[in-house]
Amino acid sequence: MSSLASAATQAASRRALPPWWLFLFTSVGWILVALILLRFNYTTVEAIAVLFGIVALAAGLIEAVMTSFAPGWWKLLYGALSVVFIASGIVSFIHPGDTFVALAAVMSFFLVFAGTFDIISAISIRKELEAWWLQLIGGIIEIALGFWAAGYYGRSAVLLVAWVAAYAIIRSSRDIIIGFRVRELQHPAK
Repeated sequence: MSSLASAATQAASRRALPPWWLFLFTSVGWILVALILLRFNYTTVEAIAVLFGIVALAAGLIEAVMTSFAPGWWKLLYGALSVVFIASGIVSFIHPGDTFVALAAVMSFFLVFAGTFDIISAISIRKELEAWWLQLIGGIIEIALGFWAAGYYGRSAVLLVAWVAAYAIIRSSRDIIIGFRVRELQHPAK
């Protein structure tokens, strides 16, 4: 009886997954984003601002939905975050150049904070994970890049473009792998 239930659960999970080719389609989109970004001209500035705007609007919508589920005074926090995210997204579409400048300025601070967090995390998990030192090295590199970029706006801008382009390439690779894994699940070899 348990093997029948297991088979039914697997069939249901296969139907719940999106089509495998959708991941390949999004992978191509991420590659196009990376190519646009790596050209580093005004199109790059607009692309980063538009990507930020889309992410900010999505975050605002998620926070708005969370407002309906939140208890008590948390509704106010979720509502305020929703307004801030949506307003930021709209501003990024209206003023893409200013959005890019602001993101580039914040990039160095982000790297310093992210690097510090990675170093603390690496030290705290050193007994549980053998490769903890990789995260430690990554954190040190992030802090070094953050301080390097903080000294000059041009470095921050280049770093922002490189960071977003690298993310797009990594996301594209991830979508390809997930797409073929979903295909294996949806069409098992017989």
